[in-house]
Amino acid sequence: MPRTREVGTLWIGGPLSWLEQLCLKSFVDKGQKITLFSYEDIPNVPDGVIRRDGRDIIDTDDFIKYEQKNSYALFADWFRLHMIHQCPGMIWVDTDVYCYRPMDYDSDYVFGYELPGEHRVNNAVLGLPASSEVLRQMLRFTDDRYSIAPFLPKKRQAEMRRKADKGKPLHITEQPWGVWGPMMVTHYVHELGLEEHVQPLNAFYPITFRERHKFMRRAELAEGLVTDQTTALHLWASNKRQLGANHNGLPPKDSFLERLVQSHDIAPARAPIKSRGRTTFDAALVDELDLTEVNSVADLAGTSRGFVLSLHHKFDCDIHLVNTNRRAKFKDEDQPWLEGYITFLTENDVDPERIKVIRSDKDLRPVDVLCNLQGFGDRWKVPFLKTFMERCLHSDTRVFMDVRRGSGAFPFLKAFGTNTPLSTREDDGITVTRIRLTPNPPAADPDQDWADIALHLAGTDGWYRPGTNGHSALYIPRDPDTLVVTFDNLDIAMTKREDRRPWGFSFIKEQGWSMLGVLAGGWTWYREPWVYEQFDDLQSSGFFKQFKRVVFYGASMGGYAACAFSPAAPGCDVVAISPQSTVDTSVVPWETRYKVVWDRDFDGKYGDAAKVSEAANRISILYDPYEPLDAQHAARFNGANVQHLRAPLLGHRLGSSLNQMGILSPIILGALNGTLTSEAYYRMLRTRREFPRYQRELFKRAVDKGHTELAKSLGTHILEKNPNRAVRVGLKELG
Repeated sequence: MPRTREVGTLWIGGPLSWLEQLCLKSFVDKGQKITLFSYEDIPNVPDGVIRRDGRDIIDTDDFIKYEQKNSYALFADWFRLHMIHQCPGMIWVDTDVYCYRPMDYDSDYVFGYELPGEHRVNNAVLGLPASSEVLRQMLRFTDDRYSIAPFLPKKRQAEMRRKADKGKPLHITEQPWGVWGPMMVTHYVHELGLEEHVQPLNAFYPITFRERHKFMRRAELAEGLVTDQTTALHLWASNKRQLGANHNGLPPKDSFLERLVQSHDIAPARAPIKSRGRTTFDAALVDELDLTEVNSVADLAGTSRGFVLSLHHKFDCDIHLVNTNRRAKFKDEDQPWLEGYITFLTENDVDPERIKVIRSDKDLRPVDVLCNLQGFGDRWKVPFLKTFMERCLHSDTRVFMDVRRGSGAFPFLKAFGTNTPLSTREDDGITVTRIRLTPNPPAADPDQDWADIALHLAGTDGWYRPGTNGHSALYIPRDPDTLVVTFDNLDIAMTKREDRRPWGFSFIKEQGWSMLGVLAGGWTWYREPWVYEQFDDLQSSGFFKQFKRVVFYGASMGGYAACAFSPAAPGCDVVAISPQSTVDTSVVPWETRYKVVWDRDFDGKYGDAAKVSEAANRISILYDPYEPLDAQHAARFNGANVQHLRAPLLGHRLGSSLNQMGILSPIILGALNGTLTSEAYYRMLRTRREFPRYQRELFKRAVDKGHTELAKSLGTHILEKNPNRAVRVGLKELG
């Protein structure tokens, strides 16, 4: 009786792209057990894939690769032999091998011809008896990293011997591609007379390497070549180069690859192809971004689709498309790229409401990321960039752009910031450098503008205290009964808000409450001795005791601070949105988002927010239980004084979602004045049922859980209420 086999594979190189996700999930979906070996954590492995440490097979940190192509395929060639030797019966598959139907071969010999003519044998699919002579000989051959393969051309062998005789033998990493791969396997199969065990071309390679582009053309071309003999289908990772360069790292529309990702519910836009060998594509720029939060991105030239889409799916940011021409002029007609750009975004699960077209200079606003690829300084004259640099930058903006040698861009940019070269390319013999620009710090006295504003707001009865490293505190007295203590980032207040006021200023003013605004000088999590001293002084001087009610408020970093500094006012109430409990890696090693603050000290009286906040009267934690890291932080707040207010499927930027739904103000008002009950909160949260993001996430969750009929019913109900494009597309895919 045929036996269904277990397969194994290896991944080195960070998160998976959709292509690897597709191939891994295909085995899971077809019921074939698959094990993924790796030497590091991989964050986006499909459910159902078995995970094992690669050191169980080869305990090493020497990940050899073909240097000419910058490819770890060489290490994989070595690893697969040892995996087969140590895991009898397991079949090796490359991570670009798709399960067309389960492999149920009786024989332990599983490999196939990759070209017509029945000679060359590929190792993308490889099964061998663990004690076989062919495996023994290949293991022995690969033990010598300076061996001269007898199957290389005679002229090449002679050249390698001459170098070895001179004391300069050629290391395996400098030898031809495939010398430990298909060339070696082919040699030993024929040397040992194993041809009868080789599967025909149609088993694994019905679409040969030369025909690989058919996977990216209309689906029928590839489908017509797959036969009943096909089990594991090699999709050829070499296609990544064209996918990245010509298709924004995504499967082309109506292609065979698109049909496959749809049938396995893979979301390519969330894991685009970022590189191939030494070539990186625009989507990879998201890995060059040194920010932990992005709320908005703008594209000036219409050339950053892949990068912008990656930013949106990673940070859930708004997208601004600037409808300007090469002379920085805004015309009535749309630029030629605009319509196609919007279609591309919406077809890849971007809500149209998150896309804003900027049609005049008065609509320009500071953004977190400004894209100017192949635009001003490259194809277009750089002086016209000035308007956008003056209007779209704040202190934490990052600008990604291409600079053509001789354009004058580098001298021009000195007035705006410092640049980091990321890559270079040759265009018609001229070097073009891709850079990331970080704005210059504010002029000589960076706090002076804020000091003037703060002193004015404080008036004669309040006070302003400037501190170290950009931190400060501002007290505005109003109502003698209620004080609201807020935590904010000074850079955001000064560069991202037109009124240049601390968070909640107008809202708190409208209620007539007194306010103490504590501002951080960047992403510091307020881990500054000066800040501790201020709260110690305010407590010892009886400042907080003069009020009948004190409320601490903050979101994310500010939410951490609201909880952490609450011991200074025992009996206060705390309202925290998506807070961290601490960023001390010895306490929360799973918190990987905020490396910028890992070197700060989170000990002491105001350290671990989940522990030190026990003296508060009530702590209201608003969070999304489906955001794993936020949920883990929320779980650490487990005191009797904690009120967990769940906001399912609304994300880490919960405040933004609640604001878009129109219920942030009444929720915060109720929390701050002490009238917000769980019942009242969840009653207001029902509004999310009409919120496109929530609808999309709820529908996707039903699909991911395999509740097809429920998803269809839910999707139909949603579309009766509003034209939610993501749901409409998903419903169509369900059939």
